[in-house]
This record gives sequence, structure tokens and C-alpha cells, in this order.
Amino acid sequence: MKTKKIVTGAMAAAMLSLSICSLMPAAAAGETVQISVSSTEAEAGGQFTVEVSLADIPTTGIQVLNFSLDYDETVLTIDKVEAGKITDNGVGGSDPSTVALDNFNSIIDNTKGLAALMWTTSLEDSTYWLKGEGVFCTVTGTVAAGAADGEYKINIVPTERETSTGSGVMNDEIDCGYLKDGKKVPYGVSQTAGTVKIGKQTTTGGVSNLRGDANVDGVVDIADATLVLQVLGNGDKYKLSEAGAKNADVAEPAGITALDSLEIQKYDAKVIDKL
Repeated sequence: MKTKKIVTGAMAAAMLSLSICSLMPAAAAGETVQISVSSTEAEAGGQFTVEVSLADIPTTGIQVLNFSLDYDETVLTIDKVEAGKITDNGVGGSDPSTVALDNFNSIIDNTKGLAALMWTTSLEDSTYWLKGEGVFCTVTGTVAAGAADGEYKINIVPTERETSTGSGVMNDEIDCGYLKDGKKVPYGVSQTAGTVKIGKQTTTGGVSNLRGDANVDGVVDIADATLVLQVLGNGDKYKLSEAGAKNADVAEPAGITALDSLEIQKYDAKVIDKL
């Protein structure tokens, strides 16, 4: 089973390099897709689960999406990746290429701390492309026994491969976009890393009047920006407390939007000094 998964993933990478990466890009779409990894808490020797979500997908949709998760392989091991709800759009029954290759594929390499994630369709009908917002995939893994307490990042990075077979040129971009008239039309990508916090467990939902503190833990950081995107992408699972919703609403217009997450990210990165 493991061998089959690796082979299938390699086929996906090859299809991507042939279908989009080797083509000259057309003018950029000028729109930015938000890709975020959720944060969680776990114990040494225990399991963790995070979700990779998409938001702000332009109305045209995404025909090809390819990126990797980068993590500390000495502490975290990814055991399983499952396609999320946003990929369940009926494309599999209509795309003839799925006879040889599923639309969603993953390659896990725990020796390097990399997990490549790929979604693509050969259909030109954008009805079957990724649209809206939601969970792209769910990642389940294990924390090493004896792992030291701390916060361990799960970053979003370009997939490690050649831009096209035999080119010798290594990919340095996250592929996100579609083909138009045989040319690649890319979207911009904004990444929000996730965190597996190992050690003393904390609870959220307390009281805080700190602007940007969406999870009301008394600190404004990337976890708050991630929570906002999670709520927007999967409101059935992720919730803001009354205090958290008030804290998170930092951007115009009023109400919780992806712009609030962006402002909190800017604050965390010290691009701005006040929310």
C-alpha cells in the first residue's frame, strides 16, 4: 500500500510538471489565495491532527494546486493525509484522467520532513475546479516519544521537484492557478503556517479585550490569524467566543473576514505596529 501511494504521488508530480509548470505564464491573475494550516496541542508520544484550508479562491477557481508541508522530522511524523470537503466537487466522476490518477494525491517523506500535496484536473470546464473556501485536506500524525516541550511549525513551501522532467531546474514556486489558451495563469498565494504545541495544555474561550486576540489566550500571534481563517473555512467545526469575535474584528468592513486574518498576520510579522 505504501509503495502504491508513493508511485501514485510521483505520477501526480509528473502530470503537474507536464500540464502547467513547464508552460510560460500568462499575465498574473492579480488575486491571492489564502492557504493555512491549523494549530493544535499534543503530548509527546501522542497523536495530532491539523487541517489545511483554502480561502479567498477567485471566482474562476483553481485547476492546479501543488505545494508541500515542511515540518521537523525529528519531532513530528505524518501518518495519513485525507482529502478535504472542498475537493469533493464531483470532478472524479467526470475527469477521464482519474482512471490512472486521482485528482487529489499526497507524498509523505518523513525522512525529510516533507509532505507534498497535489490537486489537479484535466477538465477545462471550471465547474469542476476548486472553488469557494474550506478544508483542502486533514493531516494526522504522531509526536516523537520524549519530544521536548515547545511549538513546532508546519510550514507551507514549494514542492521539491524539477519544474519539468529532465530540466534540472528545481521548482521554487507554489503552483496555484489554471490554464488559459495553453498558458499558465497563476494566482498569488498567502501562507499561514500551523503549529503543534507540545507540553502543558491550554484552554481558550476565556476573557480578553486585546485587539487581534481571536483565541482569547492573552497573546496576539499567528494562531489568532489561523483561527479566523478556520472559522471562515469551516464554521461548523471552528468557533469564536463572543470575546474572540470582538477581538478579531480589526479590519474594515465590520464583521469577521479574511482581511482580519491578514491584519493580524501583518501585526505578528511587525509590518504594522497597531491593530
